[in-house]
Amino acid sequence: MQAVVLAAGEGSRMRPLTETVPKPMLPVADRPLCAHTADAAVAAGASELVVVVGYEADAVREFFGDEYRGVPVSIAVQERQRGTADAVRAAREHIEGPFAVLNGDNLYEPAAIDALFSAAPSIAAVEVEDPRNYGVLSTTTAGDRVTEIIEKPSDPPSNLANAGAYAFPERAIEHLDVDRSERGEYELTDVVTRVIETAEVTPVTLSRWLDVGRPWELLAANEWKIDELEGRTDGDIAEGATLRGTVVVEAGASIEPGVVVEGPAIVRSGAEVGPNAYLRGATLVGEDCHVGNGVEIKNSVLMAGANVPHLSYVGDSLLGPEVNLGAGTQVANLRHDDEAVAQTVKGERVSTGRRKYGIVAGPGAKTGVNTSLAPGVVLSAGALTEPGESVRRDR
Repeated sequence: MQAVVLAAGEGSRMRPLTETVPKPMLPVADRPLCAHTADAAVAAGASELVVVVGYEADAVREFFGDEYRGVPVSIAVQERQRGTADAVRAAREHIEGPFAVLNGDNLYEPAAIDALFSAAPSIAAVEVEDPRNYGVLSTTTAGDRVTEIIEKPSDPPSNLANAGAYAFPERAIEHLDVDRSERGEYELTDVVTRVIETAEVTPVTLSRWLDVGRPWELLAANEWKIDELEGRTDGDIAEGATLRGTVVVEAGASIEPGVVVEGPAIVRSGAEVGPNAYLRGATLVGEDCHVGNGVEIKNSVLMAGANVPHLSYVGDSLLGPEVNLGAGTQVANLRHDDEAVAQTVKGERVSTGRRKYGIVAGPGAKTGVNTSLAPGVVLSAGALTEPGESVRRDR
């Protein structure tokens, strides 16, 4: 079974984090997001990975190389992002025989991908309480065959939402040349419809699945995968530092005296923490980050090169590459009315569904000393704040 991993997307809903990093390469625990998908495919016995790249393609290409975990890798280029069927068409010249299609910005349980491969031809589905906003699987009475996929039905035939992972027979290659949909894209679900008409397609229900499309879902992805890490301390741990729970300190990282780390947490290579810092919750301190004296980081993601040097608090937040928070910067992550925090996504205020949620800071954003930031604030790439500012709106 070849596995086609779709990793060409720009990730506009994830901005500003994707200004310089393609969405599939955003960090989740100790590896990029799309690597978790590739790992699941390899664990399920994929004979080859065909990785479809597009936006910031070189970053994805360099990560995978010609071989990944002993499995050969081919790269296909989607010149323009015109839909999922178009992405698979870009990989067509590499496909020989049965093939799976997996989204590089989704997280799957490895056992689920193994089940998907074993049941081919098959479609992954997830049970949801309200399926009306999804593509919904209609199945036979016994529930062992898919008869149709219905997009956003007002009267759903089941509670099985399409999870966007498929195992196709070889002849599905012939069905890739579909027409544009109403929204102007070439949709893989139209290919699936043709396969359903010519083959018995099995639904495979996932016990856990996450579509990582918006910043708070990247937080959720890290909460999931950091919690699965096995603790190890390969870096330099100073006398007087305290590590509790599952903590990973990679080789080349350093933990200074007085630091307390309450896992699950990971401190990546080249990062420096302390002295007297406090890390807790599902926290990722990325490569070459600096968390300094008297800083508390809770349930947050610090991407490569981010700095929180002095006397600051960062909770439930995402800091992009090379962000620098001035001394005394305070991130508020809880509304006084206890309602879910909202964030602007593509110009629209959207509820994150999270009671605790801090900020998103794009690459190179900087705060002046003693800046305070309200819950849900987004700092664009390169944004600046003045010393002593109270920032309540996006900048």
